[in-house]
Amino acid sequence: MAEMAEARHMSASTSAARRPSPHHRTVSTVAQTPGTRPRVSVVIPCFNYGRYLAAAIDSALAQAGAQIEVIVVDDASTDDSAAVATAYGEHVRLVRHTRNSGPVATFNDGLAVATGEYLVRLDADDILTPGSVARAVALAEAEPSVGLVYGRPVHFAGDRPSTHRAHATRWRITDGPAWLDLRCESGVNCITSPEALMRMSVVAEVGGQRQLAHTHDMEMWMRIARVSDVGWIDGADQAWHREHPASLSATDTDVIGDLEERLAAFEVLLTDGLGDSVADAARLAVARRTLAIEALRRAIAACVRGRGTQAEIVDYQRFVDASGADLTGVREVRLLARALRLGSGAGRSPALVAWAVGNRLRAARARRHWEKTGL
Repeated sequence: MAEMAEARHMSASTSAARRPSPHHRTVSTVAQTPGTRPRVSVVIPCFNYGRYLAAAIDSALAQAGAQIEVIVVDDASTDDSAAVATAYGEHVRLVRHTRNSGPVATFNDGLAVATGEYLVRLDADDILTPGSVARAVALAEAEPSVGLVYGRPVHFAGDRPSTHRAHATRWRITDGPAWLDLRCESGVNCITSPEALMRMSVVAEVGGQRQLAHTHDMEMWMRIARVSDVGWIDGADQAWHREHPASLSATDTDVIGDLEERLAAFEVLLTDGLGDSVADAARLAVARRTLAIEALRRAIAACVRGRGTQAEIVDYQRFVDASGADLTGVREVRLLARALRLGSGAGRSPALVAWAVGNRLRAARARRHWEKTGL
């Protein structure tokens, strides 16, 4: 949900990410295909997505520039998902669950049998664009310090788009810990999932996904960044992400739950004792502050719009209190207090209306920045 959450929120510190940084390095002349054909494992977790599965498998098998291993893990589907995978014969390895185990265990079971040098996690309702793997592997092969490569996903509903941007114009390599710092400063996940390729040796070092309900992917990207650099492919569309009512991201519409899940991802990662304890403690403080500010902003915006129920505002305040964030000097604390004092008149306050306009502009800038840089 990060996927588009970058468009919904921009912390005050995020603007600093636009300035040139010694932690970023741009490669303007890039290879479109790798010099070798390494093995790439594409793990496709599937639960009752038989109607989409063939498109996902076909998009993986059609990838050039690598030896493709497709692993479908059927999580005890009650539809024809297993039959769809079986029809591919030896071209697809099928792992079947006898009982539903959830998305984390399903992906991890596929990871356990993967043999590739690189790894892609492809949801059964998503599609890789032609050349996606070759473009990502070319970067990874040229930049051995990079453990995670991603590019821009195209979100769609209905029929799959008929065209895509197929030519990478440049690569940007970001120091992994600096990339992780930016995630803490923004509080959101900037990777949807199918557009990402992971180096298997790094995955072996950090492990698979952890048991988080909706932010297991976000936490894994950050865990990889803690030990390796991150590469961004500019100019090309790396995947098509399908949006439909039954998707996990579409059904997770509880904003408070989303805030809690993102905070849980940071807490799980930054308290696991596997990183630099001082640096991780500082990162967690930043992430808590960022998410608390987001909750405050959402509460203020709800008051100004006149559509926020009292229960909704209380939930935002409860999240802020539970986050344990240090909000010393945060302007939004005072603005929310003013909005609550004004009650139904908040939407007529010039100061609050001006803040709301600025908040929308921040969100729009954040979205444009994400589309341009992946951050």
